[in-house]
Amino acid sequence: MPRRHCFVLSLLALAGSAFAQGYPNKVIQLQVPFAPGGTTDIIARTIADPLGKALGQTVVVVNKAGGGGVVGANETAKATPDGYSLGMATVSTTAANPAINAKIPYNPLTDFSPIINVAATPNIIAVHPSFPATDYKSFVAEVKRSPGKYSYASSGTGGIGHLQMELYKNLSATFVTHIPYRGAGPALNDTVAGQVPMIFDNLPSALPFIKENRLVPIVVAAPQRLAVLPNVPTFKEVGLEPVNRMAFYGIYGPKGMPKDIVDKINAGVRKALEDPAVRKRIEDTGSIIVANTPEQFGAQIKAEFEVYKRVVVEQKLSLD
Repeated sequence: MPRRHCFVLSLLALAGSAFAQGYPNKVIQLQVPFAPGGTTDIIARTIADPLGKALGQTVVVVNKAGGGGVVGANETAKATPDGYSLGMATVSTTAANPAINAKIPYNPLTDFSPIINVAATPNIIAVHPSFPATDYKSFVAEVKRSPGKYSYASSGTGGIGHLQMELYKNLSATFVTHIPYRGAGPALNDTVAGQVPMIFDNLPSALPFIKENRLVPIVVAAPQRLAVLPNVPTFKEVGLEPVNRMAFYGIYGPKGMPKDIVDKINAGVRKALEDPAVRKRIEDTGSIIVANTPEQFGAQIKAEFEVYKRVVVEQKLSLD
């Protein structure tokens, strides 16, 4: 390697290290690519304050909904890679939506700097109490009895709720109409109000309504039955293992972030998660704390994207 090239690389490394030493010296923005009230928003707001304390600067949560998470994710991808514009990374924005939508304006594998996976969460099909079924067997019988009669809400077109429900419909030979929203919050509001009879959602945002008997749980995507919902079967139990995939909620930034800053934020999140109160708030939602390395999270994003890409091809799913 030419001596001059080595010198330039050394200067860049020193500059990055010096920049990281002074980081952060202003407010950090953590963007949620969905409306308030959904699981992404819950996890972001739970971690923002303790992360800010760990880093010594305020972390502000900003919601930017639209396109099943694409609008906010694209804004994060195009931001300056200085560590002050971070985003919540989800299966919807890094795997499900890119796998089915060729018009996504970013590459989920190359346009971001993965930082840390905060938590993994189960997914769930839940229905309004007026729906004429309260368990999986009667649910699937009712939906098959009246194809096209019912509709389901999701956090947005191309999101994990949309893609997993379409996969479920394909494998179970059922048909319900998709109604996309600009995030799980609005989707839940209409389902709880009875405007839509069912929802495919992440458990943390749906669970409070289930506990209040305002939604009825039907089936969950989780490794095993959940302690909080012991009578609700998993998709694997009902013979639909391909649908039995959990969601993840992590933090990433634009590509090109200095490694020292990535590592500093990763360490800050890990520090925040050492607080028993923070862990409890996350675990009380039914989520499992992950807190892995940037390299592990990057590999996880890649693996999940490949899974959903394969699902789209094998099940012949499309947005049409």
